Parts: sequence; structure tokens; C-alpha cells
Amino acid sequence: MAHPALRVVDLHHGYRDLIVLDGVSLQAADGELVALLGPSGSGKTTLLRCIAGLERPSLGSISIAGAQVADSADGTFIGPEHRGLGMVFQDGALFPHLDVSDNVGFGLPRGQRRGSRVSEALEMVGLGGYEHRNVASLSGGQRQRVALARALAPRPALLLLDEPFSNLDALLRAELRAEVRDLLSATSTTALWVTHDRSEAFLIADSVAVLRDGRIAQQASPRELYDHPVDPWVAEFVGDVNLVPGVSDGACTNTPVGRLMLREPLQGPVQVLVRPEQLRLTTAPEGNLWHITAIDFEGHDQVVRLNGLLDGLLVRSRDRSWSVGDVVGVGQIDGLVVTGWPTHG
Repeated sequence: MAHPALRVVDLHHGYRDLIVLDGVSLQAADGELVALLGPSGSGKTTLLRCIAGLERPSLGSISIAGAQVADSADGTFIGPEHRGLGMVFQDGALFPHLDVSDNVGFGLPRGQRRGSRVSEALEMVGLGGYEHRNVASLSGGQRQRVALARALAPRPALLLLDEPFSNLDALLRAELRAEVRDLLSATSTTALWVTHDRSEAFLIADSVAVLRDGRIAQQASPRELYDHPVDPWVAEFVGDVNLVPGVSDGACTNTPVGRLMLREPLQGPVQVLVRPEQLRLTTAPEGNLWHITAIDFEGHDQVVRLNGLLDGLLVRSRDRSWSVGDVVGVGQIDGLVVTGWPTHG
């Protein structure tokens, strides 16, 4: 059976009395792009540094391409230069006194620094012919392309990217991340991409690992994560959400937005996940009436905020056909099956 390209098992790390990683386990298959998604302070950068060999974890193990590079059980710790890694940082971390070719060739064995591998790496990132350009003359996007070429030139077993385009403007960031995603897919490069941006994680990744308070709350495909989050916190972190109360009789639950089918049977008080795009508004309400209190226009979309006139429940929809002040009915899309969690009290 093939080994995962990256395997992290029960990793712990901290600084003095501060626990940063508290039993992290994740893995990446060969050629898989995994997004490490989490809020500020969740431990994303510390985990990346441990995988890179820049920090020595206090407990747990890390293997890359089947080789153990850190294991607290037997004291194994391989330095970063021997882990077969490529790294791309937020600011590119280029050497300003070296030209593009020398920057890209820096991580290669001395005998290959003037060979074809540098030109091949630059061609991959769309900078063919830039070998002798001064890096100070390049735009921010071009400098990040050089950093990526430098990371890819040695053909790493694992590529680590720490929010690589966060310092770029939105349009350029979107352009580059699409290009990099396609490049990594075409070269079957295994990568771990750190981000705090859920949209970026969903766009680039085959798998998303959500980090919360030093633990992986859930690792799944973007669609699985969005449709079937493991708990309400993950549901809210990865997308706009309505957490609607209800009372379940097993396969279904009665809620203010209608009777809903449950993915897993539950009994008694529950809260269920209903995304805004799963609600439909109607001019002929039956039962509960809803007052549209605000509309947040987002260009390609809009969020309609509603207040339940009978129960005071606040929900959101993405139905575009309404105005502030309208009184409407709320129902769900046909065939909706929802995730729910038991509540108490």
C-alpha cells in the first residue's frame, strides 16, 4: 500500500505555557493539494513550521513521502534541508542582490544551478526569458512567480505555501492562485497551502483541513466540508449559515422554515444547518410570516436578511427578487436534506 505523501500524527507543540498544537493529525495523498484553513491564532503557521523542520514538535510524528522526518518516540528529527521540501512565503523571501536565475537556482545542487532546470522552472511559472532580470525590477506578482519557480526547481516531494499571495491585490491574487492550482495539478505536486480565506481554500484545494485551537476539526473535500460539516462551528466558519431550531421525530424535524428531512435520524430538540441559498421566499406565505429587514448586495449575489414575525428568528436567504420591507413566506428548496445536531434544554 502506498504511503501518504504527508502524514502528521498526534502532533503537539507550544511555547512556554502556551499550547499551540494540541494533537494535530492530517495527511495528504500523493499529488494532492491540501488547504490548511483556520482563523488567526489557530496554529496554522506553527504546524507548517513543524512540517518544514523549522520547529521541533514536543510530541507526535511527521513523515514525508514515506520517510519519518520527526518522531518524538525515538528522537528522530531531520533538518529542513534534508526533507525534500519546497517553500513559498508571503513575501517571496527572494535575495535582492541576485538575479532571477540565481534566485531560482539557489536551492539546487551547485552543478545544476546553471543548467536547464532553472529555465524549465521559469517556463512553468510563465517567466521564460527572465533569467537575468534584477528581482527588484519585477512586480509583486512576478516576484511570487520567481519564489514558486525556486521552490519547484528541485522537484520537491512536498510544497509548502504560507498564504503566498496575501500581499497582492484581489484580481492578481485570483489570477495567480488559479494558475498555481493548475500548475500543481499538471505536475502532480503534493502541496499544503496555508490560508485563512475560505473562498481561496475551496477554489484551490482537493482537500481542506480546518484547524481550530490547535486541532483539526475536520478534513474533507470542499463540497463535503460545506455540505456536511462535523459541527456548528465548522458550518459557520466555512460559509454563511442559518442554524434553525426544530423538534425532530426521527427522520424529519419541524422548524420555522418548514418540515425538513434529516441526513441522520435524531430525536427531540435539534438545530439544523440551512444555507441561505437553500431557502426560497414566496408572496403567498403559509404559517410563519417574515419581514425583510436588510439586503446586502454583493454584485453577483445578495443576502436577504429576514426576521420571523411570529418567533423573532433571524435567517438569511440569497433570493434576489425582493426589497427591504417586504413581508414574505419562507420555504426550502425541493428535496432538501439537512445536517442536524441535538440541542439541550
